[in-house]
Amino acid sequence: MPRLLIVGASDAGISAALRARELAPGWEVTIAASDRFPNFSICGIPYFLSGEVPAVSDLAHRKAADIEALGIELLLESPVEAIDPSSRTVRVRGFSERRYDALVLGTGATSIRPPIAGLDLPGVFLLRWMSDTFAFDAFLSSRAPRRIVIVGGGYIGLEMAEAMTHRGIAVTVVEMAPNVMTTIDPDLGELVARELKAHGVDVVTRQPVSSISNMADELVLEGPGGFRRTADMVLVAAGARPETALAQSIGARPGFRGALQVDRSMRTGVPHVYAAGDCAETYHRITRANTYLPLGTTAHKQGRVAGENAVGGDRQFQGSLGTQSVRIFGLVVARTGFHDRDATAAGFAPLSVDTVSWDHKVYYPGAKEMTIRVTADRTSSRLLGAQIVGAYGTEVSKRIDIFAAAIHHGMTVEEVSDLDLSYTPPLSSPWDPVQMAAQAWSRRARNHDLMSTSANDVVEVRA
Repeated sequence: MPRLLIVGASDAGISAALRARELAPGWEVTIAASDRFPNFSICGIPYFLSGEVPAVSDLAHRKAADIEALGIELLLESPVEAIDPSSRTVRVRGFSERRYDALVLGTGATSIRPPIAGLDLPGVFLLRWMSDTFAFDAFLSSRAPRRIVIVGGGYIGLEMAEAMTHRGIAVTVVEMAPNVMTTIDPDLGELVARELKAHGVDVVTRQPVSSISNMADELVLEGPGGFRRTADMVLVAAGARPETALAQSIGARPGFRGALQVDRSMRTGVPHVYAAGDCAETYHRITRANTYLPLGTTAHKQGRVAGENAVGGDRQFQGSLGTQSVRIFGLVVARTGFHDRDATAAGFAPLSVDTVSWDHKVYYPGAKEMTIRVTADRTSSRLLGAQIVGAYGTEVSKRIDIFAAAIHHGMTVEEVSDLDLSYTPPLSSPWDPVQMAAQAWSRRARNHDLMSTSANDVVEVRA
């Protein structure tokens, strides 16, 4: 009986196993995981630590027993120590050597450790895996901290800022870039900073941290320009880097930002070996080139492709746009595709236009404003990207999905306006805000003085 072995039991690995089991019931499917938490939602960690998700077991998409009931063998707390591609065998700690006919690597990513002295001090945490979560939660329970400094103003850092505020802890966010949430444009990032400050979060930007020290039972953070903050605990959320050591040991090659080079079938170039998820490069839907976008949604899709091809299929990964959304207190921020700077670097001539509109008919109670920024090519009108900032409940994430689908299929801005979208007064307008934004872009693009006027015009639409 042919054997599929999968290294890693997070999004990519589980997706690969499920797809292989679905398509090839005659294959043995085994997953080797270095921890005991298969198929846990890493994205849900802040909501467990905030107390909004009451039990850590609720973060499991599937329990181990559910996975095994599908005929998938789970080897938990069993890291793969070595791979021999010539004999197609792996050495799994605690088990005899295992043979494979196809191998999928879903080794994920690890937290970036920035060059800050004192990262290993008690009370200083990184946050990526369940072991990190338990250590963080135990510190909260045993030490009852009153102040936390979060180093890094990206998605995890800001979600944790909300989570710790929810628990009554005073939060300071320190970001070395000019604004928090650098995946959106700086002026939109200012809206996020404003929301954080409105909820009592101290936001410090343009500030590197050089060292963390322990003085008089408190942690002291210091940096250039005389920066100094004290805290009871510190979270360093500086992003992630691909975990590729095992793959490189058998000749798989690193590519963009150190992620494993893969083709669209998720092949690594090592015979019979595939890679997917946060350890692997991502094919970009617009540029048609590989990049690195470590996202759970991408990991699921890549894992599905890898699992199908590993058991004899012929499917290609269709690409990612970096579509993301996040809730920060009462605000939701989402983006997909390119900003102006990305589009220019890719050879386009971008124009970005903002609209401010109501999320539904204003005569129905509860209407709230949302800002939509549309980026498209001036010459061809091809849609390239969108960013949305709006109140929680204004369906920001679903509206960014409309833009993502349109970009995925190469639509022009005008074609977005033609979409047949749903309408009822409590939820939208006859022209959805997405379409209002598209129409505003088209009007702006027709301006005869286009090249001499500023991009990012703001058009208020009161539907």
